[in-house]
Amino acid sequence: MLAEYYGDLHIHIGRTQEGHPVKVTASRTQTLPCVFEEAVAEKGLHIIGIVDAACPRLYLELAGMVEKGDARELAGGGLRYRDRLTVIPGAEVETTEENGCHTHWLAFFPSLEMLREFSFFLSKHLTNPELSTQPCHLPARVLLREVTAVGGIFFPAHAFTPHKGVYGQCTRRIKELLGSECFQSIFVLELGLSADTDMADHLEELANLTFLSNSDAHSLKNIGREFNVFLLEEPSWSELIKAFKRSGGRRVVANYGLNPKLGKYHRTFCLSCRRITAEEPPVIACPHCGSEHVVKGVFDRIAEIGDWPEPRHPEHRPPYNYQVPLSFLPGIGAKTVRKLVDRFGSEIEILHRASRRDIVETVGLKLAEVILQARAGNVTIRTGGGGTYGKVMGEEYGAV
Repeated sequence: MLAEYYGDLHIHIGRTQEGHPVKVTASRTQTLPCVFEEAVAEKGLHIIGIVDAACPRLYLELAGMVEKGDARELAGGGLRYRDRLTVIPGAEVETTEENGCHTHWLAFFPSLEMLREFSFFLSKHLTNPELSTQPCHLPARVLLREVTAVGGIFFPAHAFTPHKGVYGQCTRRIKELLGSECFQSIFVLELGLSADTDMADHLEELANLTFLSNSDAHSLKNIGREFNVFLLEEPSWSELIKAFKRSGGRRVVANYGLNPKLGKYHRTFCLSCRRITAEEPPVIACPHCGSEHVVKGVFDRIAEIGDWPEPRHPEHRPPYNYQVPLSFLPGIGAKTVRKLVDRFGSEIEILHRASRRDIVETVGLKLAEVILQARAGNVTIRTGGGGTYGKVMGEEYGAV
């Protein structure tokens, strides 16, 4: 019987359990055990993707968990952590394209043995394989062939962002970058925090791809800030692949993510006068000071390269539902989040299902209204850009 499972397939690890750095921009508290517990106990997720697992020390930690019995490899692929969470091991890879651009891609594997084989291959093309997402001296089409030959899947990460997104700064069409034959092996694309389905469906070549909304979490609180609802028979690798390919009734039934205005790169930002643009897109030079020294926004880039002025959604495209994580809401601090999670079990439950009466009973009317107005989409957002997140505007009172 098919059932719904919540999955966030882009989570980073900051340190090994012994304290060695893995993803240098991720929190020191972002270790494998802490991530696993946060995903299950705080966020309510069933499936996660670890995108630094090809780093040798981290691979050994995962293998050690299997040896100790804390995790087991599933017959359908993936790891099962304490019978509570499915973990899909993978890597975020920075490629070097023939045109000189550097782009980020995600690779995932069904087993630790396949991950180990890819890790060995990748290590020969990195300066320091123990650190995640280091520049690799190979183009995406070469890595795509290697990943698929091993038995994994390969697809763009945060595809539209100006820094390392394949559309953001490398090419107007993935098919042109990879070639038609390699492009046929791409059946998934990660949208990124500053984009949504309406934006991505301006591009014709993406019509047959399945879109993913993932957190790209570098800290525990950001796990699950974007997630996917998968319809699967069980939470395993083989079932996920069927969902990506929309096979046998398996599919992504919904994407949940930030309003793109909350993303760090939604609109163009001028590096000279430090303003985020609000003018009609595409803005490729600052309308205030005239400078061309800008960080082009995702909204502006899609307006620049899109095939159509309005999105054209294929029939298979699921709804994209906006959510505002508790950490983005004014007045909601760590103590309030703890109280809410203790009452309702997970952040997903709080954001989408808990009743008004129960939320009011837990945190009072004022904070309950903040949560419920965000759930209804009745919030004013100051748009993000240039590396600064957007902000939900509200009353100025301290977070509790």
